[in-house]
Amino acid sequence: MRRISSAVHIHSSVDRVWSVLTDFERFHEWNPFLVEAAGRAEPGARLSLRFRLPGNGREMVFRPTVLESEPGRLLRWRGRLGVPGLFDGVHSFELNPRDGGTHVVQTERFSGLLVPFADSVITPSEQGFRHLTDALKIRAESAGARGVPGEAGAGRSLQGDL
Repeated sequence: MRRISSAVHIHSSVDRVWSVLTDFERFHEWNPFLVEAAGRAEPGARLSLRFRLPGNGREMVFRPTVLESEPGRLLRWRGRLGVPGLFDGVHSFELNPRDGGTHVVQTERFSGLLVPFADSVITPSEQGFRHLTDALKIRAESAGARGVPGEAGAGRSLQGDL
């Protein structure tokens, strides 16, 4: 098993951060790592996520299943390459109110037979995580970001059964 993680403190409410994080149809506007997303942030839903690896620009699409979605607190999904146990990843975003803002921790736990041979994807993903959390901070703190009603509009997940 291998774990990567990135954390950031955002000077916005958990509701606003959650709204930006689950407004999948707008990822292309701000997210340098998950450059395209579709689906619903609800347990059992399938997502379609296209990510771009930093450095080489290589893009990959995966279709994880949402495991947990607790608005303003937790979003977790699992993606697999082929059959279970070959190359699995459980990705999560944890949001915690702290110091007048939101502390966000993004984590992925990789497991499976191919993990020892997947450095070409996992290592650049660590940098991609940092880029994503930094961009999430900028987006959630900016006045132009879609967010919670009363905080520059409302964002919602894009529908799709993939």
